[in-house]
Amino acid sequence: MALCLVADFDLRKDVLPWLRAQRAASEAAGARGGGPDVLENSYDSLRVLNVERNGNIIYTCKDNKGNVFFGLYDYQTKQNEHLYTFEKDLQVISCSVNRERTLLAASLVQAAKDGRRNELQPGSKCLTLLVEIHPVNNVKVLKAVDSCIWVQFLYPHVESHPLPENHLLLISEEKYIEQFHVQVIQEDGNKVVIKNSGHLPRERVAEDFVWAQWDMSEQRLYYIDLKKSRSILKCIQFYSNEHFTVMFEAPLDISLSDSGFKLVNFGCDDLRDQEKLSKHLTLYVFTNRTGSLCVCYCPNIDSWERITYSVFYFHKGHSKTFTVALGSVDSRVTKGITFLNLDYYVAVYLPGHFFHLLNIQHPDLICHSLFLTGNNEVIDMLPHRPFQSLSGPLVLDGGSGKLYRVLLNQSYLLEFLRDTRLDCERMALLHCVLSCGRDPRRLEAKIIQWISENISACHSFDLIQEFIIASSYWSIYPETSNMDKLLPYSSLLTWNTEIPGITLVTEEIPLPLMKVHSFKGYWEKLNSNLEYAKYSKPHLHYNNGVVRREWHSLISEEKTGKRSSLVYVRNILDNAIKVISNLQAKTLEPRLTPLLQEEDNHQRLLMGLVSGLRAVWVLMVSELKDHLLRHLQGVEKKKIEQMVLDYISKLLDLICQILEASWRKHNLHPWVLHFNRRASAAEFAVFHIMTRILEATRSLFLPLPPGFHTLHTILGVHCLPLHNLLHYIDNGVLLLTETAVTRLMKDLDNTEKNEKLKFSIIVRLPPRIGQKICRLWDHPMSSNIISRNHVKRLLQDYSKQPRSSVMDKSSFSLEFLPLNYFIEILTDVESSNPALYAFEGHDNVDAKFVEEAALKHTTMLLGL
Repeated sequence: MALCLVADFDLRKDVLPWLRAQRAASEAAGARGGGPDVLENSYDSLRVLNVERNGNIIYTCKDNKGNVFFGLYDYQTKQNEHLYTFEKDLQVISCSVNRERTLLAASLVQAAKDGRRNELQPGSKCLTLLVEIHPVNNVKVLKAVDSCIWVQFLYPHVESHPLPENHLLLISEEKYIEQFHVQVIQEDGNKVVIKNSGHLPRERVAEDFVWAQWDMSEQRLYYIDLKKSRSILKCIQFYSNEHFTVMFEAPLDISLSDSGFKLVNFGCDDLRDQEKLSKHLTLYVFTNRTGSLCVCYCPNIDSWERITYSVFYFHKGHSKTFTVALGSVDSRVTKGITFLNLDYYVAVYLPGHFFHLLNIQHPDLICHSLFLTGNNEVIDMLPHRPFQSLSGPLVLDGGSGKLYRVLLNQSYLLEFLRDTRLDCERMALLHCVLSCGRDPRRLEAKIIQWISENISACHSFDLIQEFIIASSYWSIYPETSNMDKLLPYSSLLTWNTEIPGITLVTEEIPLPLMKVHSFKGYWEKLNSNLEYAKYSKPHLHYNNGVVRREWHSLISEEKTGKRSSLVYVRNILDNAIKVISNLQAKTLEPRLTPLLQEEDNHQRLLMGLVSGLRAVWVLMVSELKDHLLRHLQGVEKKKIEQMVLDYISKLLDLICQILEASWRKHNLHPWVLHFNRRASAAEFAVFHIMTRILEATRSLFLPLPPGFHTLHTILGVHCLPLHNLLHYIDNGVLLLTETAVTRLMKDLDNTEKNEKLKFSIIVRLPPRIGQKICRLWDHPMSSNIISRNHVKRLLQDYSKQPRSSVMDKSSFSLEFLPLNYFIEILTDVESSNPALYAFEGHDNVDAKFVEEAALKHTTMLLGL
């Protein structure tokens, strides 16, 4: 199924055998009271009461006399412990134990056999007790009132030594919350008793609220009070000392005036209460370590024809209200809507009807969230029991007494990605699978295999483009939470296609008002998110537009003959070395594809050929580093530099992985790099993949690994007819690199077909590279090109000087006056400044060379 339920605790397996063993041991000893007198049908009364912050689970059951037994399951040691037994037939409302297991707080009522509640004592129906249990000693009555009370000990983050003071929350049905401060002392060795039990200090924490939720892992209290019929969400953070702070207030556009009173996660709800509450509103607050703050809300369900639910993304400054048409509903499976916190996602589902996986980090585009409805296998496989969502990924199945940790099922979602046919589902599943973060190398290999088989399947977005952007994002995102505001998450900026089965309304909402000015941990991240949403800073997202402009500037400088500073060039080359070294260090297996093997010296960088491709990503290194340094405050420069190297290396590595997978799939060999052979079907397939990679990276100006264009060009020469090949070159699909052209000149002989190919290639090269390549081709045509370029350089600044009318004819073997006169001019220019006009690497190119080339060319033209 889409959700993976990992059982952390099971009453039947982890508790019931121990209870039976306790009974047997007690009977064998001839004593009573050491353990409950468990009958076979007593499991009906066994249920979970609370899950404390440290993972310990409090449960209760009744023996055959109706006595109430409290036990604790230690999550770390997997051992059970008897806490206390009330020798009365009572119904437990709530229970909590302190961290040292010396105090037990419980709230109870007495029930008659017909289910009605009797008076525990005159004037009260609920008794709240504080019991000394190390060892069992005094019992103090905290409350004896006519309304229900819930209890919860605070669990601060402190060292392992015992605390001198414990703090206990009492939550009243009369809509107030109190905090009791309970000091304990040791007597007679290890006996722990309450100090000044006659007068326990207490204070009001909140009052006049209609809804409250306890976050046991973060020790936070969320509650809603009504001010002039307006719902205000507040949050209180409890600290290791007795202090607590109201952290924020946020208006909520929901109606709670007629919803009564509801508590969330103050202990574990009775199954009957869950079924009763499923007909009323459902509201949860979910947070995660990245500073997100979501309120998930479903109003009272009046009709089963459609269901509406809202998610308030406070960390983004907007809400989304979803409406799903249900049609006919099977009442046997409808237990109410379920919200689950899955870290970067929130799952919303109605068993048997729909499943919605909401992306809370990037909720702007609906295509980044997965919605399934109708007759779908994923929906049919969802749990049909109502779950109580506890803190984080923990959920309780009250019916079975099982505690689960809910995770996204990466394998199943990946399989679903392969089978689905809708672009919106492919997009959502791709991001969801990558966010799981488990075994990323193996996961990327499977996604690449799927992409290679479905490369043209998506019409709304480019699969390769989206995979490269998303995978690079998730590879670095966990290091710093602010990365979601600084790095691109998707290749798409908009999505205008409707998602089948669901309608959506997006609204701006007021941001929470922070009530403190100093932040740490989660609150610092939340405040950063709120500041970002408040000032709407889309410019913080990095894009390669800066790199594009810088690259075009380098190209312009090269065309005009200008030069960037040596420091700037050296910085680019240093960045190149760092990225390649970083990438090679992370490569575990040798690659078959001939990438990352070309050298890039200063001259190639400035010429703008293959090193130009490297200039794209080394420029990206520089620009991305500057971008992060501006906006990642408090992060060391050295760490930012490493993050940039990792990010660029990841971009390049993903492209290498795609090529490597295609290379291995088609079983290509190194001899494909030679020009003097015919193309195979496998080479056609790899050439197509490389062309799609180039299309994907070009529009976003993403980097390509060194050697990519050389390999692409070689395969292009193999696979394309000449006119198609030249069309690809002229339109920038194939980039002529020095390595590729050099190999072409050396591998191909001078047949008429090859001569035409070579000449077509040479005339399309930049002048400097063209002259260098011509030297490798021993052919009159190349001599002609070299001569023309040499003459052009000599005469570009030439000014006519008075000359003698008498020419020395002894130096010329031919009586061809125009050529004689022209060669004399070239000789004079060369002699006037030989260092300036020496052709790089060609000391034999001079006026004599030009003369010979001209005569050969003329001879050819005349057919002599």
